[in-house]
Amino acid sequence: MKKDQSLATPYLQFSRQQWAALRNSVPLTLTEEQIANLKGINEDLSLEEVAQIYLPLSRLLNFYFSSNVRRQAVLEQFLGTNGPRIPYIIGIAGSVAVGKSTTARVLQALLSRWPEHRKVELLTTDGFLHPNKVLQERGLMKKKGFPQSYDIQNLVRFVSEIKSGAPRVTAPQYSHLIYDIIPDSCKVIEQPDILILEGLNVLQSGMDYPHDPHRVFVSDFVDFSIYVDAPEDLLQGWYINRFLKFRQGAFSNPDSYFHHYSQLPESEAVEIATNLWKEINGLNLTQNILPTRERASLIMTKGGNHAVESVRLRK
Repeated sequence: MKKDQSLATPYLQFSRQQWAALRNSVPLTLTEEQIANLKGINEDLSLEEVAQIYLPLSRLLNFYFSSNVRRQAVLEQFLGTNGPRIPYIIGIAGSVAVGKSTTARVLQALLSRWPEHRKVELLTTDGFLHPNKVLQERGLMKKKGFPQSYDIQNLVRFVSEIKSGAPRVTAPQYSHLIYDIIPDSCKVIEQPDILILEGLNVLQSGMDYPHDPHRVFVSDFVDFSIYVDAPEDLLQGWYINRFLKFRQGAFSNPDSYFHHYSQLPESEAVEIATNLWKEINGLNLTQNILPTRERASLIMTKGGNHAVESVRLRK
């Protein structure tokens, strides 16, 4: 008898149509205008995409979250205590330009609109990059986004405090305009029900940080993790297109770190973006990000136009 290959993988595989069927009549609470405000600069996010991909995902996350609340109640009953509310952490990882931020924003919007009116916070790990001054001193400006560019101990401290039920936790803030940490600025997180943590490194572990060894990592505190995946040729194309749109938009701001790129001819801008992908972002993907994919609870694989074509869910 032929061996069932599905037993050899820890994931359940769903086509787009199979996954969409799991929506189970959950109502769409976002308007087309609200969705337009959530999508990234180079993404085609439609009502259909939200309905077929993100509503089933938000339904699944709602089940997991409710189960986690019950588990906390069981522990408190056993201990005879009434401790602080412990946030549920959802991690979102994937390559630069794959659409992690849009996935995070859509999920935040959907999860906060469930009838229970849960408090859902969103944070990117960009705020835990070392400031440019430190990266320059260490010769790491061309390694921004690589493991060694992060203040990983501060990031682990942050998620540890979140998971301890601390009433108020602060995180540094990053500006893509100035391409640096914003001095004397922080985001305050005050006991959310759910924290969505989005970044290149949320699934990384000790093997990714041999230069900065310590016992626990961000991934140890994440309750449910999502890896947003796509073929590398698509990712490179999306990155270049995004670069060109930034060149016409954000880069034209005189305060932008990349303002000088706005003056370049398009052909030269394409060449620069291609080199940036090959020398930095593509390299980081293959060396540090893609190897974490199979650690995720769920893998969303995109095709053209950022449309999700298949979903793999850990059994």
